[in-house]
Amino acid sequence: MNEEVWLIEPSGPLRGDVEVRGSKNGVSKHMVAAMLGVGESTIHNAPDVGEVGITAQMLRALGINVEITPREISISQGQQINPHVPAAFTGLNRIPILMLGPLLHLAGEAFVPLVGGDPIGRRPVDFHVEALRAMGAEVEVSDTGVYAKAKRLRGTRINLPYPSVGATETVLMSAVLAEGKTVLKGAAMEPEVVELALFLQRMGARIELSPDRRIVIEGVERLRGASTWLNGDRIEAFSYLAAGLITGGEVRVHGCPQDRLVTAITTLARMGAEMNITDDYVSASAPDGLRAAAVQTDTHPGFMTDWQTPLMVLFTQAQGMSVLHETVFENRLVYVPALQKMGCEIEVFDVCLGGPACRYHDTNAKHSAVVRGVSKLRGADVTLPDIRAGFSAVLAAAAAEGTSTLRGVHHIERGYHRPFEQFASLGLKVSREIAGPGEE
Repeated sequence: MNEEVWLIEPSGPLRGDVEVRGSKNGVSKHMVAAMLGVGESTIHNAPDVGEVGITAQMLRALGINVEITPREISISQGQQINPHVPAAFTGLNRIPILMLGPLLHLAGEAFVPLVGGDPIGRRPVDFHVEALRAMGAEVEVSDTGVYAKAKRLRGTRINLPYPSVGATETVLMSAVLAEGKTVLKGAAMEPEVVELALFLQRMGARIELSPDRRIVIEGVERLRGASTWLNGDRIEAFSYLAAGLITGGEVRVHGCPQDRLVTAITTLARMGAEMNITDDYVSASAPDGLRAAAVQTDTHPGFMTDWQTPLMVLFTQAQGMSVLHETVFENRLVYVPALQKMGCEIEVFDVCLGGPACRYHDTNAKHSAVVRGVSKLRGADVTLPDIRAGFSAVLAAAAAEGTSTLRGVHHIERGYHRPFEQFASLGLKVSREIAGPGEE
């Protein structure tokens, strides 16, 4: 089958302005939450990413009305709810599992196919399933998906063994219409989770964010439609800051508030980047070059796991040996072979480097990397395994000598707002071509 590929010729420093829209991780969760409201909900500043289209198709298959314009998404309940997400959506993304709670409220039963998303490690549905069972749902997990039924969910006490973003979102969207009070301990507190909680509060939910990763939710009888403006995508913002630094240029990122980038900004500053932070934009430049660093990913407010992919390419252009320790997903380093093909000097290890022992220290998971810089990067023909890997390969290609051919670019377009146009506007020579399967 023919596929679109990107051809990239390095064209010197990338410079200019990028405006980031609402996050991929945020917009799809808001779309699911909007199912719960009586009346129309509107999500403003939505990104133009593949994830939005996939989630919209799912919602329409359930009988939910969805309208998408260039910057807004409007969602309202339809006349008839079909509680079964079609099997055709198996493995496309991780959104179906989040629909279990809302569908139980709307229809008393639900079936969702198995989750997909990027191949970055096991994303067990156990936390979601156990939370729903604790709230009184009968849940069966099979090879094809998850079936659940419940006349009415009941508030309860839930303790997450790990602050999982998805499981926290499942509890939020299940507890808001449950009978009584739910106390969630060990909750994820990522900005996107808090943003979802604020949206539910606008819809009439009673949610209290307490210290020590505790969320208290008092169930209400009904929620109404609401309107919200999504904050800028912090993954995308960091990725473009890195793009400027990797090529010796400077990118100004608009639309992502400083408070969503605190740890990332300090990490870049430690590496020798000169940061310019205003109310309108954040920019980074490194006229005197970059220094090596040791970074450990963690749950919020630590260094975000999605930031480490562009960081790894940045490490290759920093003087000395850098260390990265991934503690959130055990298979997050699947993209390293593509970067090695482009001349990145990266070695991966199954031990904990650059930080204290993490939950993968007794496993065979390759979750630490040592990177030598400054590496001389070269153009190559590479296939991209996932969204973040795709973006990092673009960054490496931008700093390489010679032309690169990137395959699997649909991954990038699933998660980033119009990346082709954004890179072109920064001065990158990038073109699209259709390539046959035998040309790799």
